[in-house]
Amino acid sequence: MLAIFLLSGCNTDKNQLAEREAMISARESELVTLFAELVEQKKSLEKENFENHLETIQESTTKTCSCDSDSSENTEKESSEMTETKTVLGGIENVFLDPPGMEFSARIDTGAQTSSLNALDIVEFERDGKPFVNFNLIHPQTGEKLELTRRLRRHVRIKGRGGRESHRRPVVRIRVVLADIDEQINFTLEDRSRFKHQILIGRNLLQDLAVVDVSKKNVATSKTEKSDITGDIK
Repeated sequence: MLAIFLLSGCNTDKNQLAEREAMISARESELVTLFAELVEQKKSLEKENFENHLETIQESTTKTCSCDSDSSENTEKESSEMTETKTVLGGIENVFLDPPGMEFSARIDTGAQTSSLNALDIVEFERDGKPFVNFNLIHPQTGEKLELTRRLRRHVRIKGRGGRESHRRPVVRIRVVLADIDEQINFTLEDRSRFKHQILIGRNLLQDLAVVDVSKKNVATSKTEKSDITGDIK
């Protein structure tokens, strides 16, 4: 009887163990299935987020391109309008100086800060306690000397090339008429006999008033009439 009882107890334990193993196996299967579903959901979410992000980038790029296009068009428009409001000059132009009340061929140089004028036989002196300077220009047609006297405004130091000693040059004010530009500007006086043009027009006349196309010459309208105030000392 004892043996039968023991055998019966062993069978019961085996049955319970088998049931537990079956339950564990079922739970493992459920966990595997659940894990697989979670992986699929994660992939789906990542794909959706990526597509949304890509769409956002495309929209942003489209807007940026549109803005860049508008900005470029506005810049070109502003540049065009700015050019239209300024006088267009070539690299060489005829300028009207008063005094002496005649035209000279001038080099237009945007690289020069101050305009300069060919001046020979420069003599500085005082009149009524004020500084003046007397000098000669060369007549553009006859080659004769034209004597001018102007108020001395100041002096400037011009450094020589190659480290040479600087030169002290007088500065005078003369009226310039170039196309539709009519201004009183400063000129430094120097011997420009070695140059082809007696006059160099720099940025002190050109700035905010003109644009220069160095590939062209004599673009500006010529000024032929003489001023009524020719020869007046200012």
